Amino acid sequence: MNRSRISEAKFRILIKYFSLDIEATKIVKLTGLSEVTVGKYLKAIRERMAEHCEKESAFLGKIEVDESYFGPRRVRGKRGRGAGKKIPVVGLLKRNGKVYTQIVEECDRYTLHKLIKQKVNRDSVIHSDGWKGYDGLVDIGYKKHYRVRHKNNQFATKKSHINGIENFWGLAKVRLSKFRGIHKHTFYLHLKECEFRFNFRHHDIYAILLKMFIQNPLKFC
Repeated sequence: MNRSRISEAKFRILIKYFSLDIEATKIVKLTGLSEVTVGKYLKAIRERMAEHCEKESAFLGKIEVDESYFGPRRVRGKRGRGAGKKIPVVGLLKRNGKVYTQIVEECDRYTLHKLIKQKVNRDSVIHSDGWKGYDGLVDIGYKKHYRVRHKNNQFATKKSHINGIENFWGLAKVRLSKFRGIHKHTFYLHLKECEFRFNFRHHDIYAILLKMFIQNPLKFC
């Protein structure tokens, strides 16, 4: 850390508790630091996690793509995907590998195609549901695109399923629910934290974060 007002030892402890996914209010009690200080450092850590996630190279292999919606419950009387005040998110997952998420304005064909072209190698095999936004992927260079038709109560076929990305959505929503509501302007960082934790689910998060900050210290004014 550069220009930090807490000791390195205290910062290591804070990272350790954060790595264990302990809530901020409990970290305050365990470390004796103020809520403002803990909040400041956790925000900086999440920003670094997000930077790391955004640098992921293009996915290659069997790729699952799906969209999900985060936020308050669906408003009665409003129809359609993401009705109400929900935030639409598109996710890409390499089978048995990493996930990448992106907040979008709409889950339309233009948006989905643009993200897939940016993040998925053309030699990949794409698996999706039957949403019309995925129509035409073969026409833009993806030779294999398999679907499952949820509207027909179809959740898997001999050739396709999207169980991996749907599993990630479930894990992310359960984890975020413990915050009892997240402000829209901080949702991105919390989403990327879920992504980072999932991608390093078989590794020591504490060791990874510590290495990141040793190589590139956090900077505070």
